[in-house]
Amino acid sequence: MFGSGDKKYDLGIALGGGGARGFAHLGVLEALHEKGIKPDAISGVSAGAIAGAFIASGHSPKEAFDIIKQYRFTGISELNIPKTGLLSSAKMKSRLLKKIPTKNLEDLEIPLVICVSNMLDGKPEYLTEGPLADIIQASASIPVLFSPVEINDKLYSDGGIFDNVPIRPLKNHCKKVIGVSISPIQEIKELTSLIQVTTRMFQLAVNPSTKELEKQCDVFIEPPDLCNYDIMDTKHAQEIFDIGYEYVKNMEIDL
Repeated sequence: MFGSGDKKYDLGIALGGGGARGFAHLGVLEALHEKGIKPDAISGVSAGAIAGAFIASGHSPKEAFDIIKQYRFTGISELNIPKTGLLSSAKMKSRLLKKIPTKNLEDLEIPLVICVSNMLDGKPEYLTEGPLADIIQASASIPVLFSPVEINDKLYSDGGIFDNVPIRPLKNHCKKVIGVSISPIQEIKELTSLIQVTTRMFQLAVNPSTKELEKQCDVFIEPPDLCNYDIMDTKHAQEIFDIGYEYVKNMEIDL
């Protein structure tokens, strides 16, 4: 789908990981749309893979938001026998991802590349084809918290382990690249559960340098107010969407 090194797409947008803060991606995309800026190609990881898949399948940002906000964390996860993860994300595939009718990644309306972590080979993979729901589920499966997802006899987890804002796969194929990070680090006062400890540890480990990300893209977006929201907090979907929307609405973007 992406070819080999030719910059055939005018604009690519890379959507980073960040759990429930992914609602901000849809606010960002809505504001970009209002400015007449729409992606010709998308890359995504974790929450960015979910948002990217809805957009790439033909949903508008507002339509995608209205669908995704219906689901709370407990609605797309369930307790698991703790062998490879505390929780199973199978409900995400059976409920949320059924809203995307496209079965295979390569058949989406807008080209989409999804970053996943190959847990057996110990390296990132940037997938452009294969079973869409399985690949998204894998890309959003935070290690320890969620069990890895098996695809073609390999185990995959959250792509943010290696690349939490996947700009790299767009650079060779897009003339311009916008990077969207939703992972500014917030200070917290306490950790009260194993899930909080796990997600906090993951967030601190994968958070890339903002300065390094800015160097890699033509426009870099990271709404700072997102730091006030926990990455597992699905109760404030509208507020998180609005933060992304207002931040970009007030930006001067020259592409």
